Amino acid sequence: MREREGGKTFQWVSGIVLTIGGLLFLLPFIWMILSSFKPEGEIVQIPPNLWPKTFTMSNFNYLFENMNFGVYLRNTLIIVLFSFAGLLLNAVAGFGFAKYDFKGRNALFVLVLATMMIPSQVTMIPVYLILNSLGLTNTMTGIVLPGLVGAFAIFLFRQFMSTIPTELLEATRLDGASEYRIFLQIALPISKPILAVQAILTFIAGWNSFLWPLIIANDESLYTLSVGLSLLKGQYAANFGLQMAGATFMVAPVIALFTYFQKHIIENFSISGMK
Repeated sequence: MREREGGKTFQWVSGIVLTIGGLLFLLPFIWMILSSFKPEGEIVQIPPNLWPKTFTMSNFNYLFENMNFGVYLRNTLIIVLFSFAGLLLNAVAGFGFAKYDFKGRNALFVLVLATMMIPSQVTMIPVYLILNSLGLTNTMTGIVLPGLVGAFAIFLFRQFMSTIPTELLEATRLDGASEYRIFLQIALPISKPILAVQAILTFIAGWNSFLWPLIIANDESLYTLSVGLSLLKGQYAANFGLQMAGATFMVAPVIALFTYFQKHIIENFSISGMK
């Protein structure tokens, strides 16, 4: 009886400690989001107030009307959409390495893994020179093309799809299904958990793309939100309202997407565990 009471007490104390820690972790984000709706004078007032006395959208309006954040948003969304198309290419490559036996498969997969040991900063110069020789610098194609496929994503899909029973795929082939149908209707639905994980990683990478667009693009009309936020920090360093609004606009979609896909990750891992 005492052990049960001790266990319940420990659970309550752990829950309280984790709740306090979570609130402390969320406090800067809450402050940032609420401050983006405050007038500038209210942000710097002493003592500070968490909740805005006067809600205003002027900070966000200024970003889109005077800072070209609408153009930056369009470019970022284009990169994200093509990154999701690349996610399908990574899944196809992972499925091929996992379920097809062809000559040189293992050597090719080791070569793919070897590229993960090379820092991306090292490959930027040769990739830039290749794209420059093709006339793709300062173009959206040059920004999107190098990020379509990645060794890490191929590795994750290959490892997960290796667990799919080969008998299931053979039975589907005996029923007359084509290889495309097997991939789209069998392999992809089973790989839903890893798709959710990769969707989050892909979106974050595309949404926060900064260094490569800054290098490959000379035209401001090709800049992304991260580059725009950096320009905002340099040009309006003393305007905290604009910086809070820009940071909120960058962070909020990532939090929303992670919250949505987190449910699918937990749900599918639970189902996999029961199986």
